[in-house]
Amino acid sequence: MDTRKDEGLHSLGGRTEYSSDYNPSVLETFVNKHQENDYWVRFNCPEFTSLCPITGQPDFATIRISYIPGERMVESKSLKLYLFSFRNHGAFHEDCVNVIMKDLVALMDPKYMEVTGFFTPRGGISIYPYANYGRPGTKWEELAATRLASRE
Repeated sequence: MDTRKDEGLHSLGGRTEYSSDYNPSVLETFVNKHQENDYWVRFNCPEFTSLCPITGQPDFATIRISYIPGERMVESKSLKLYLFSFRNHGAFHEDCVNVIMKDLVALMDPKYMEVTGFFTPRGGISIYPYANYGRPGTKWEELAATRLASRE
């Protein structure tokens, strides 16, 4: 029997309440039942929106989050609510990607994580910011350095 409700998850199966601005407090985790394994968890979030902090115009993106979990994993509905909280938040593309990565690292302490934003063009330019993290002092820190150096 799944005991995720016993882990204090509130969003899953509950009434959905959307934040009107950036809100990392909606993020929730649960215990990784396969901590002995190294494996990828990937999220593709094609409906991300935020606001340009200068013009107030909406920016649209697909956010891709990939991580190798440690002891905790992010609950997907809480992640959806968190990403939705950027909808009325003014931030540059690069800031959004770095904030998402830092919030998730602080939440879960994963072994490895990367976040990419595929923002649609505005003014004829697409921006694809990428940020990654590897747990310090481990092979995952080396992986982060290698993957960052190999990015186009």
